Amino acid sequence: MNSAVAMKQNRFTLSRILGLWLPMAVIVLWTLVSLTASILPLTPDKIALEHILMPPGSELLLGADDLGRSLAARVLAGAQTSFIVALWVVLVSTVLGTCIGAFSGYLGGRVDLLVVRIIDIFLAFPGILLAIALAGILGPGIENVVIALSVVGWVGYARLARAQVLSLKHREHVQAAIALGAGTGRIVFRHLLPLLMAPLIVEASFGVAGIVIAEAGLSFLGLGVQPPEASWGSMIRDGARYLLVAPHMVLVPGVSLMLVVLSVNLLGDRLRDKLDVHNRN
Repeated sequence: MNSAVAMKQNRFTLSRILGLWLPMAVIVLWTLVSLTASILPLTPDKIALEHILMPPGSELLLGADDLGRSLAARVLAGAQTSFIVALWVVLVSTVLGTCIGAFSGYLGGRVDLLVVRIIDIFLAFPGILLAIALAGILGPGIENVVIALSVVGWVGYARLARAQVLSLKHREHVQAAIALGAGTGRIVFRHLLPLLMAPLIVEASFGVAGIVIAEAGLSFLGLGVQPPEASWGSMIRDGARYLLVAPHMVLVPGVSLMLVVLSVNLLGDRLRDKLDVHNRN
């Protein structure tokens, strides 16, 4: 009996470490590196011909690329790129999509019908293909990547906000505010949006993972940040040519990308379970 209880406790502790503390540590490290990369003594663009394709070792912890640049420095610089893009795209998409969806669901009528049709049009195209098309039209660069992904990303938040508002706008406190003469803006921002925060936060947490992958995909195709700026996607593209002789050029940025995306998804799952009232005892 005692051994079964101890085994259950050990399993719970291991699950908590792998499902909460380890992902949280990765996200905190990613954030700190992104915020401090500009002031750290990093030289991600420094070319050293004597270090070309050098494998990981004591001299270069994570090895060097085809130009002799430190992969450790470039991974840290790439972390900053992905963090900046994810932060701005989530911020813009959340604000824009939530406002559009909330007002659409509350006003109803022709406004709601028009918004729904626009959302359907956006959903008719695969998101990543639409982002690739927009990035190709706008041109490469981190600012255009943010714009392209934001144009695609607002749709999910708009659908979620609209669906939530449609179920909330008939509640007693909203009807009381209408009876007291409150305006549309006051009702939406004061009485409806606070009730939308929990599902929107969960949606944003999962959105970060998708944006990190999308940014890496655009950079892999040459539509993201341009050389010599570092991005995990462009690093994987450059390393693919030397996969057989220098696999660390792909493994280092690939594992970094996997760890960040996996950690964000795991924390998103925990956050969803925490905020879901149906899972509370």
